[in-house]
Amino acid sequence: MPENEPWEYSLYIPNDPRAVPISRRVLRLVLTMHGLIRLVDVAELLATELVSNAVRHTKGPAALRVRWSAGVLRIGAWDTDPEPPEPPGAAGRDAGAEAGRGLVLVRACADGWGWHPLGAGENRGKYVWCDLAAA
Repeated sequence: MPENEPWEYSLYIPNDPRAVPISRRVLRLVLTMHGLIRLVDVAELLATELVSNAVRHTKGPAALRVRWSAGVLRIGAWDTDPEPPEPPGAAGRDAGAEAGRGLVLVRACADGWGWHPLGAGENRGKYVWCDLAAA
């Protein structure tokens, strides 16, 4: 499949810490199979932070979503908690603080990031995403 054609994958995961390395390995495989190996290291870091937050801070299932379109890789994590993610740096300046550290890494390594709440029913919760440009 040519690199400029759009594609999308979703991996639904249980609320289990073992889902984090599984998500990372699936992402590596997807990117490798699509010829985007140059994005793997940063993409793995970003996906790890997003999925870790979804598993750590919620009680329900979650999902990793990976989309390629127009030279941009979007990595996102859905979870069942509609509350906004803790803003980067909100945990204070303490270097040992865990809270908010993941989104600080996402903000530093991604070309853009954001989040939005989702509707009621099965699709409730939020979607936190970040973008990586191929260039």
